[in-house]
Amino acid sequence: MYLGEKLVLRGAILGSILVGFCGFMITAGASLPPPPAASLTLAEEPVMVDVEEETPQEFDEQNPNLLECQISGNYPKKVRQWCDLITQHSHRYNLPSDLIAAVIWQESGGNPKAYSRSGAVGLMQVMPRDGLAAEFSCINGPCFASRPTMDQLKDPEFNIKYGTRMLATLVKRHGDLREALKAYGPLNAGYSYADKVIQLYKKYGN
Repeated sequence: MYLGEKLVLRGAILGSILVGFCGFMITAGASLPPPPAASLTLAEEPVMVDVEEETPQEFDEQNPNLLECQISGNYPKKVRQWCDLITQHSHRYNLPSDLIAAVIWQESGGNPKAYSRSGAVGLMQVMPRDGLAAEFSCINGPCFASRPTMDQLKDPEFNIKYGTRMLATLVKRHGDLREALKAYGPLNAGYSYADKVIQLYKKYGN
């Protein structure tokens, strides 16, 4: 056998070995188990600011029914059924009643028993400190450790009051409704959530 033929044969053998080895590595890699799912994390816990005493609106705690329903008749009955509570607490925290109605419609459709896949509870879908929401961890521990419990948030009046207060806090902090709604909505929704609520508010509000 000539020297050239020997070199060609050796090259062919070496090439076959390399192809086989690479095929084995690709197959082995494909059979490896997927990496474990990342734990639920948030950057930081939202800071709740007590705005109740700072609201400029006067409110008669003893006679909340003195306020007439201030929700537009354009909203569906399943949202309007909470008109008294929405009017009462939106007035307390100086927010338009139709805005809170729009948030309720977007968040829960007016269902006080609504429970999201992420663990949010009730009409305005507030994250509690227990249940599925307890799995969200921040730098300093559970993200929602200072939030109410699921049982508390299942009470429609408590839920609407708490959610309205939280949104009023965010409006005060950001100074802009769209930014406040973005912060109130789901973490990965961006401005799409805020724009949906604003669209409902403009379309169905007075």
